[in-house]
Amino acid sequence: MNKPLHLIKGQIADYHWGSDGILVSYSKNVLRTVDLIQDNIALVKSITGDKKVPLLIFLTQSPVPDKATRKYSQSVLPSVYTAIAMVSKPGLAQLVMKMVFAFQAPPIPMKSFSNEITARQWLQQYL
Repeated sequence: MNKPLHLIKGQIADYHWGSDGILVSYSKNVLRTVDLIQDNIALVKSITGDKKVPLLIFLTQSPVPDKATRKYSQSVLPSVYTAIAMVSKPGLAQLVMKMVFAFQAPPIPMKSFSNEITARQWLQQYL
């Protein structure tokens, strides 16, 4: 994974537009809170012009958010993204999915990958 030179900096992740129209996110090792998620959603909407887009996220280990933050994240994902592909070391994406969506299915299509190429290919159907 080579980060591009021109990133839009956020508190919990940095972003850039892929040439294929997919929003790319580089997750940061930060404890997510409802306030940080709200700020991040506002940032993403400013990047996308308030249009729902597919997200390719490169995950990193970060502290487990509290229940209120996990619930809030679930509720806002469909307002910003059409689908999410998570690229990470084996096991990390599955851990995130279990933490955030322990008792219900994700509100949008989500899938984990070990490489960027297959993640982008999967996201193409959600453009």
